[in-house]
Amino acid sequence: MIGGILQGLIALNKADYVYEPFHATLLAIGVVTFSVVFNTSLAERLPLIEGIVLILHLIGFFVIIIPLWVMAPRGDASTVLMNFTNDGGWSSKGLAAMIGLTSPMSVLIGYDCSVHLAEEIQDASWVVPRAIMWSVGPNATMGFLMAVTLMFTLGDLDAVLDTVTGQPFMQVFFNATQSYAATNIMCIVVVILLLSCCISEVAAASRQIWSFARDGGLPGSSWLSQVSPGWNIPLRSVCVSIAVSSLLSLINLGSSVALNAINSLGGVSILCSYYITISCLIWRRMQGPLPSHRWSLGKYGMAINIASLCFLTPITFFSFWPLQTPVTAQNMNWSSVMFVATLSVALIYYYFKARHVYTAPAFAIKRRE
Repeated sequence: MIGGILQGLIALNKADYVYEPFHATLLAIGVVTFSVVFNTSLAERLPLIEGIVLILHLIGFFVIIIPLWVMAPRGDASTVLMNFTNDGGWSSKGLAAMIGLTSPMSVLIGYDCSVHLAEEIQDASWVVPRAIMWSVGPNATMGFLMAVTLMFTLGDLDAVLDTVTGQPFMQVFFNATQSYAATNIMCIVVVILLLSCCISEVAAASRQIWSFARDGGLPGSSWLSQVSPGWNIPLRSVCVSIAVSSLLSLINLGSSVALNAINSLGGVSILCSYYITISCLIWRRMQGPLPSHRWSLGKYGMAINIASLCFLTPITFFSFWPLQTPVTAQNMNWSSVMFVATLSVALIYYYFKARHVYTAPAFAIKRRE
């Protein structure tokens, strides 16, 4: 994503720029390398950096939203709020709306990243749930305000989608400000915030790899689970997550369709993991009281879990659908094929090896008790 935005900035400022697949690939690898520095050499400074980014996140919200409301021409409320389009060729606008929800759903994914860092957090059983809950409310409010702002200042939808930058939001910024400098500043704010997301995602992914390997759930677990002396971080897991990301970005050199298929697989897999986790929690609640814990949703817990499943069910179902018809090899949503293939490989590995060596955290806790 960051590579595409940087390419869009180049195209905005240099009219004769020609998009090349290897440009995006090299930019992606550069972003990944940048994330390595903050997760290795600057790992001890990561909390400070995250605090600075939080301040930028709040300031950046106003840096973007104020110019749009002040400078951009605003659409009519009845048109913005009541006009529905079906550009995907589906049989009804309702079906098109349900399929279209899969893209904005990405903003609701990732709140669990802090859970993967729980073993490095003091008083995690209390701090982590509070951090998740406190991050949802303010960000949901700002996200809603930003979405409303973009809808009212979008302008000509077709012109925005056909922008030479390849980034519709960038064209919206430029149409509002009519200034290359202002557009660059607004886009740089977005890039910096996305860079911080990459840093955090690498940190969370590496800890998830390490903890899963420690329990014997991955190939090469004995090697991945080791913590390098003097680093106090799972350096090998960090390197693996970086290497995998870099190798995946190389796919763009051969086929952007294949890369998009892998990217869509990530979102679908996370949704399915939420579905499984919440389903297990509901089943456990039906068996009796949950084990003692410091953070609780109280008497509303079951209702919230059931409501979450009701929300996730259609979203997960439609996340496997292509965005438009007629379906071709180029616009097909290959996440369904990728998901089945990945699940098959995981089940085969589990049956032949992992079930003999994998120790679930719950079993380990019971033994310690």
